Amino acid sequence: MSDDALQSLARARFHQPDDTPEQAAHGMQLLRLLRMQDGSTTRLCEAQAGGPVALHLLRQRIVPRAPADVSHALPDSPCIERWTCLAAHGQVMMDNLSYILLDGLSDELRHALEGGTVPIGHLLQRLWVRRAFFEPEAALLQRLWSVVGLPDAAASRAYVVVTPEGPRMLIAETFRRGMWMARGDET
Repeated sequence: MSDDALQSLARARFHQPDDTPEQAAHGMQLLRLLRMQDGSTTRLCEAQAGGPVALHLLRQRIVPRAPADVSHALPDSPCIERWTCLAAHGQVMMDNLSYILLDGLSDELRHALEGGTVPIGHLLQRLWVRRAFFEPEAALLQRLWSVVGLPDAAASRAYVVVTPEGPRMLIAETFRRGMWMARGDET
């Protein structure tokens, strides 16, 4: 997707100052569900969008190790640092920053990750995983927002993806107003 097409996507904070009390209450319930769920967030986005969502790879690079503020969760090892967003119907549903360890990845999985064409949620279905949630440090969220813009700590979360071999990925997510699209009252 071109830079112009990416810029045409609507990215809005999850909660809006002009929400009605009913919208604010719905938003709190929806956000609680999104932040607590332990399955594929990609699949939730697809359910809300009523079909496939588009993965937009915003920036990606291989780094020798994850930054210090996330080193508590991942071994000191080379990883992919990747900023993406999931969108549907012209709206951003969520923004993501991921650190994915390269050591131990199958060639197929590494190729898919480096290609940046498949959401991580679709790739994880091939692995036995569990998620270990933690309160993200401000520096982690700031790194995400430095690329995608529009800070929104109240609609963010972070977790480590753990496989039988140990921690493999760290993911920070910010949910966006596009997650409301199934209600028809997004603004």
